[in-house]
Amino acid sequence: MAGKKFRRQHSVGKYVLDFYCPECRLAVELDGEAHFTSIRAEYDVARDEFIRSLKIRTVRFENRLVFEDLEGVLETIKEHLK
Repeated sequence: MAGKKFRRQHSVGKYVLDFYCPECRLAVELDGEAHFTSIRAEYDVARDEFIRSLKIRTVRFENRLVFEDLEGVLETIKEHLK
């Protein structure tokens, strides 16, 4: 995408990023329904803090958006690559 390479299921500490572009230090996370529970939200906050501490930016999308608006998702990712 935009000449950048992404890794799938990339490990960072004890966490696994859905997609990661090392050149841009950008993680792309796709969140299903499990992410919208209070327990999972607490986990995600701790995870995001750890990832941010490594100077990795994260952009998140609900899974359904990938199916409903793939072009919009890809455009948003491209904007974060700049």
